[in-house]
Amino acid sequence: METDYDQVLRSVAQVKIAGDDGVKVSCFTEVLDDVTLHFQIIRLAKQIYVWIGYNSAKFGNLYAAASTRPSNTVSVTSVLGGTSDNTGSGIARRLVMKTGLNIILACNIPKNNPLLEAKAEKMLIRKLIDLGYTMPTPLRAT
Repeated sequence: METDYDQVLRSVAQVKIAGDDGVKVSCFTEVLDDVTLHFQIIRLAKQIYVWIGYNSAKFGNLYAAASTRPSNTVSVTSVLGGTSDNTGSGIARRLVMKTGLNIILACNIPKNNPLLEAKAEKMLIRKLIDLGYTMPTPLRAT
């Protein structure tokens, strides 16, 4: 007789994380105005996980963003720390519109530095374009 544990093991063995392509991980670091920004991008089948570190490897606040039906608006929620008006929520929302994929974003950029936020987002978008993770025409927020 098959136990619950055996059923879980069998079902986990059948799961494919990202189809035939597998999980893709990209990491890079940029120095900008005496500030070091660390980036990690993990591409899964239907979502992208992004981490942006500010001068350290601190995890920061965690946000989840996804396109919602039927009007293709983007919803963002704070999963860990922070609130919906923090730096990472805006970046997560725009990444969904740019990629068309669900986004999980961890970010510890200070809230009081919008110029740094904009530059970090620009660097991240440029890397996503280079990796081929963006859509030709971004979703329009309604």
